Amino acid sequence: MAWHPRTPVPGLQEGVLTPASWSDRLEILLAAVGGDGVRVERERLRHGVNAYVVSAFDRSALQFSLPVRIERDLSAFAAAPGGLDGVAAVAIEAVKAAAAAPSADDLDPLAGRGTGFPGRYTASVEPYTLIASPSAIGGGLFRSGEENFADAGGFSLTLTGALPHAPPGDTTAVRDQGDRLARLAGAVSGAVRRVPSRALARGWLSSLDQKGLRRSLANLGLVAFVGDGTRPARDYTRLRCHYRIAGPKEGRHVPFRCPVEFEPVEVELPASGETATGLGIRSGEVFAIAGSNAEGKSTLLSAVLSGVDDHLPGDGRERVVTVRDPAFVEAGAHQHHRADLSLFFESLPPSLTGNPGAASGPGSGSTSMADDIGRAIARGAPLLAFDEDRSAVNLLVPSCLTAPGVIPLSTLIASGRERLGSTTVLFTAGALDLLTAEADRILVLEGFRAGAIARAEFRHRLAASLEPVLDRLKKGG
Repeated sequence: MAWHPRTPVPGLQEGVLTPASWSDRLEILLAAVGGDGVRVERERLRHGVNAYVVSAFDRSALQFSLPVRIERDLSAFAAAPGGLDGVAAVAIEAVKAAAAAPSADDLDPLAGRGTGFPGRYTASVEPYTLIASPSAIGGGLFRSGEENFADAGGFSLTLTGALPHAPPGDTTAVRDQGDRLARLAGAVSGAVRRVPSRALARGWLSSLDQKGLRRSLANLGLVAFVGDGTRPARDYTRLRCHYRIAGPKEGRHVPFRCPVEFEPVEVELPASGETATGLGIRSGEVFAIAGSNAEGKSTLLSAVLSGVDDHLPGDGRERVVTVRDPAFVEAGAHQHHRADLSLFFESLPPSLTGNPGAASGPGSGSTSMADDIGRAIARGAPLLAFDEDRSAVNLLVPSCLTAPGVIPLSTLIASGRERLGSTTVLFTAGALDLLTAEADRILVLEGFRAGAIARAEFRHRLAASLEPVLDRLKKGG
């Protein structure tokens, strides 16, 4: 698309513009964009927020943001607008896929190609397999949300990236940059328009299914559902270094399947009408994910926690659905100020002052974790989760050195379970045998495959494993 200014530009015909910054040229550049079903979306344009062209700090590029509107009839999806975020997410990923093609020169500005340091601008083309998330994780990536959405008449997208740097007072440079932005908008429009309706429908239905199933969890007596066929393992990148937004693992990947001993739950997905089977984690239960080293325990726990997000088809977790606002706790160290530690401490460690219901002072890993668990129980968190590898073990299981007045979690579950209320406790365990022995259900991962062991059987094995140890200790060997 050739660049044709829609309003007279002083000095343009003479080949020289009055010296100024690129911000002063923004309206000239915006005037270049339009036609073929795409336009600058003036209705939501906010100067300096979602509409700008500025020099990078080292003048290696011109960073830009451009809100555009792309026309497409999406009225077929408007009957259930709750799934339109899935439609937008599919379209955005199609734009990124188009930008990866070697011949996609018009899409180069999205990835900053042609600038001094294109690696700075890859966030706009980084794959993102989520539809929606209640968190701000990955907020810098090009994704469905407030700035990128769909409605019955098409798509509203905010395009960001970088152009090669040039002086703002040069007419040719301004003309060239306007032409690049115009061609970019046209190429994005073309990519969006080419997405098959059936692909958009899959994103729409996936979004609706996950949201609908999440709303029905309470009626099912569940806090989470992990569908059979789920692929929980992740591949991490520089920009997707958190498990919630990391993409599916490439290569060998063992799908999850609920052990038959757990009587897999069967649910009807509300939008697609499909039936899914899988593991239902029940409200109020204590559930252990157990196994030896590096068998996928933390990976499965992370998948359950990621179920607060909605995932695109192909992510691998699109049939993992979890209630909103679960609590994940871990050991740390922070200053206590009138913290209620009474769930675990009948008397305070010497480093703290006050009383167990209002403790102050420097917290250890165990007191900080106790504080976080206590807060989660007090607010009635539907799900409390922790990973053995990131926990204060001395708060979870007793030792022969455990001080009087300390109540480890395993003891609390065994003798004071009512104090946990209706909160589900979900944890990983490789060596927390005394805690695992108190779980209502124990899932065991071996070779990345899920099995089950009854609590009575686990206790029998635990007792048998301790007998030779006790004999050796008694003999002094």
